[in-house]
Amino acid sequence: MIRRMALFLGIVALATSSALAQTSTWVPDKAHSGVDFSILHMSLSQVRGHFGNIGGSIVWNEGDITKSTVNVTIDTTTVDTGVAPRDADLKSDHFFDVAQFPTATFTSTSVSKISGGLTVSGNLTLHGVTKPVVLQVQGPRGPVTGMDKKPHCGFSATTTVKRTDFGIATKYPPSMVGDDVPLTIDLDMAKQ
Repeated sequence: MIRRMALFLGIVALATSSALAQTSTWVPDKAHSGVDFSILHMSLSQVRGHFGNIGGSIVWNEGDITKSTVNVTIDTTTVDTGVAPRDADLKSDHFFDVAQFPTATFTSTSVSKISGGLTVSGNLTLHGVTKPVVLQVQGPRGPVTGMDKKPHCGFSATTTVKRTDFGIATKYPPSMVGDDVPLTIDLDMAKQ
């Protein structure tokens, strides 16, 4: 009887710890996810742009969000500032060189809870160069059921990178093309 009780309690403990460690995979809803940036032009005005076609996934640890992982891909060929000749120049080897580097990636190394959201540290690979970055994240918001009948959660993240750290447009001085580039990442993530 004692042995059966110990076996039963052991099974319950394993089942409970397994339930607490469950993970789920979430992928971007491409129609509602993107990365926005701005950069100072000629020390006068901010030029704003957007990247679409966001891919990747979040593996969400439902028992402990700090054990979650983030892998996001950004299609640099989608760069859009609203001015076609400028976009063509940005896609050229003067800037993003999308023929050689058609994607940028972010891979998390840690997730921490903060008041009102998360801090996600990781490595950003852009223009063939990998550098550590820290994202300040608001969210998760939701979940809500999307039109696809799947649960959706929202995240907004911000960071600032230096274009010259990634070897982008290094021949242009900061007085012509700003070096600090604020990024805003908005993700609508659908549970798979």
